[in-house]
Amino acid sequence: MKAIEMRRWTREEYDRMIAAGVFAPGERLELVEGEILQMPPQGSSRFTAIRLVEDALRGAFGAAFEVRAQAPLAISPDSEPEPDIAVVPASARDYRNAHPATALLVVEVADSTLEYNRGRKGRLYARAGIGEYWIVNLIDSCVEAYRDPEQQGYRSSHRFTAADQISPLAAPEAKIAVAEILR
Repeated sequence: MKAIEMRRWTREEYDRMIAAGVFAPGERLELVEGEILQMPPQGSSRFTAIRLVEDALRGAFGAAFEVRAQAPLAISPDSEPEPDIAVVPASARDYRNAHPATALLVVEVADSTLEYNRGRKGRLYARAGIGEYWIVNLIDSCVEAYRDPEQQGYRSSHRFTAADQISPLAAPEAKIAVAEILR
């Protein structure tokens, strides 16, 4: 007798389902390792933090990069996560026909999803070769920065508190006050 298996989806199948209107408008979904995951609703503090990070990163990176908020990243044939923020090379027009396949920096803002972001999401981004991954941790009021990706996850991590400044690896001259994105 054959064992029961979960049906995994490809990014191409997932995109076709979206185009066909299979999911409800505004439904918060992500394709991660072949699984379609329903994400929890956003609270006001989480949404505010996303906007503050987006503004800070636009200032840090300038017009040479696109700072995308809650937009898909086509990082593998079976994963199309929608990070809260992704900094990608080039401009919005360069992604008219396809989502970016990588990012210089990915940021997730976490409250109820903190362990998921530290674990599965972090490993996903590391396997995709994304050089830097931040978690804006609303529970502990800090930013966790993960760097040096490898297949199992990130080799290094550092925690920045409200008293600190953080600089993205791809924009080391930029200094972002952690307190400004935690308010």
